[in-house]
Amino acid sequence: MTRELHLAGFLIASHVTHSHAAWRHPASETDYLGPGYYRRVAQTLERGTFDFLFFADLLATPVRYGNDIRVPLRSGTQASATLDPSLVAAGLANVTDRLGLAITKSTTYFHPYEVARIFATLDHLSGGRAGWNVVTSLNQAEAQNFGAQDHLGHDERYERAQEFLEVAYKLWGSWDTDALVQDKGTGVFADPDKVRTVDHEGTWFKTRGPLTVPRSPQSRPVLIQAGSSPVGKDFAARWAEAIFEIDPTPEGRRAYYDDVKSRAVNFGRNPDDIKIFPSFVPFVGETEAIAREKQAFHNELADPVSGLITLSVHTDHDFSRYDLDAPIEDLVVPGTQGLFEVARRLSATENLTLRDIGKLYAQGVLLPQFVGTAEQIADQIEAGFTGGEADGYILSAAQAPGTFHDFVDFVVPELRRRGLFRTEYTGTTLRDHLGLGPASLTPVARPATVAG
Repeated sequence: MTRELHLAGFLIASHVTHSHAAWRHPASETDYLGPGYYRRVAQTLERGTFDFLFFADLLATPVRYGNDIRVPLRSGTQASATLDPSLVAAGLANVTDRLGLAITKSTTYFHPYEVARIFATLDHLSGGRAGWNVVTSLNQAEAQNFGAQDHLGHDERYERAQEFLEVAYKLWGSWDTDALVQDKGTGVFADPDKVRTVDHEGTWFKTRGPLTVPRSPQSRPVLIQAGSSPVGKDFAARWAEAIFEIDPTPEGRRAYYDDVKSRAVNFGRNPDDIKIFPSFVPFVGETEAIAREKQAFHNELADPVSGLITLSVHTDHDFSRYDLDAPIEDLVVPGTQGLFEVARRLSATENLTLRDIGKLYAQGVLLPQFVGTAEQIADQIEAGFTGGEADGYILSAAQAPGTFHDFVDFVVPELRRRGLFRTEYTGTTLRDHLGLGPASLTPVARPATVAG
């Protein structure tokens, strides 16, 4: 096997993932406020030798759709109730041995010192399995939860994120690898010549350092990103080692893959050092007919208004003001521009109304659905992997943890039979799983000609 497929699982520390129907599904477990739910998912993915479990996160209860939290709460839409994924991941580090643990933290509403400390700690507790999904946050409601009236503009958020990561790199590098001595005989705990202040003072941040956490097993977390606007894709091309992507069409996924890989070259990076992970929702059946029945049952549970609530959150635009039976208008949105562009494109090319888009969004935030037997789903994965769409895939659940069980029990063996996927872990860290070399603590320079 010259090129290895990568697999990851998607969760929010919540009752839903991409699928708004998931919590209503009779087979879904709903004990997401306790540790057992996450332990069962993580141990299933580790049994399937997945690279990592990925936690998305939002920092506000949905309010953008009609300026009202009552309907989102009654409907249980995405982000209506969530836990802090960093604490969930820390707990999972103690009940897994190899599975990578990737969590989302915002560069807009936290400070680099706090975030650098969280990830260095998680990397230690997990033995080198930490990943950071770097986000700039989405909407005004999040700003108001952190004491600001307005959300920063799109490009400003990315400028802040650039400096945020540059500062985090300095903090992670403030301890040399061999700075911690702990010689009981001499009484030397750490070599002070190998621990440094960072004394950063920039446009957005000021911090003295050093970090209180000694150098971690990976030196820093694996960096994950989901940039979809031109500025976001440049940010991902500079920093990301794994990229989470949403596009329902093979053509869109191929275009994104080619675009980001070419941008990596602009930053002097090897495109192979960025692993691109489109996400999908699988429906696995003993026969294709059974799988189609599972899909139809799930999709019927999805409510269009719930989908539009989440679309409004993601784009930071109120879609309650528009005719549900008209196409999506060509708008400028301040939030996630890439997802809106996918929705607008679907509306135009497939003659879909806003109600139709809401239904699709509630079924899985525009993720493609791979439906069929284990062999048929493996066919779709292999076609995308070999056809220039993906280096791996992120699996999102229609019902949890059952979707993960079905995939690990039936699809993973088929992928292994084809020689596409590992039969056992060959390394111990997340960097090992992704086939990445040692982590650099020197940020890639920003060419003056590249946006962001």
